Amino acid sequence: MSTNFTLNLTPREEFGSSSSRRLRRTGQVPVVVYGAGKKNAHFITDHNALIHNLDTEAFHSAIIDIKENGKTQGAILREVQMHPYKTQILHIDLLRVKATELITLRIPLHFVGDDAAPGVKTFGGIFSRLITDVEIQCLPKNLPEYLEIDVSELELNQAVHISNISLPEGVELSSAYHDSDDFAIASVTPPRVITDDDVVDEGMEAMELEGEPVAETEDSDSTED
Repeated sequence: MSTNFTLNLTPREEFGSSSSRRLRRTGQVPVVVYGAGKKNAHFITDHNALIHNLDTEAFHSAIIDIKENGKTQGAILREVQMHPYKTQILHIDLLRVKATELITLRIPLHFVGDDAAPGVKTFGGIFSRLITDVEIQCLPKNLPEYLEIDVSELELNQAVHISNISLPEGVELSSAYHDSDDFAIASVTPPRVITDDDVVDEGMEAMELEGEPVAETEDSDSTED
């Protein structure tokens, strides 16, 4: 199960954009909690503690413990609104979860063994992560922190596909993948070989950018008087 986090919430008493700006100036973040058949509830939480949690990968795929009316309630992070250019959280949404209801959440993929893969270690291939997370469905008690993919056997020009993901008991891929192709999620491709032509082309491009005249090559068409 995903690591549990606790978020301290204080009921919000004032509303409106002016109130939100005042809260942010005092280091607080507006929070909306919804779902599980209950009314939307409005809170505030400490900005510094929240941004520290957001820097932790597991927080984005975890059951977060919150308190409502003195009772602990599980929730998941549903939306984060950030300032366009400052490192500042403007607002977050939390979705309540119930032990008996399936939740849908994006979970990170951890690829392991890429440095030992023959295609990389022996043939100098390049390992590429083609996606970084997948959407899953499960009960809250079965929620994994991440999904681990072993790529240590990959040869050159080989890939692992969505069907190769080993899912824990009680966890399924979202229905969004059911009708999709068995697409690649990571691969090992040959290293790029730099030729003399590449070097010449790059040199000519650099001269053009600097405004230097570029002499025609010998195979260019020419006319004689």
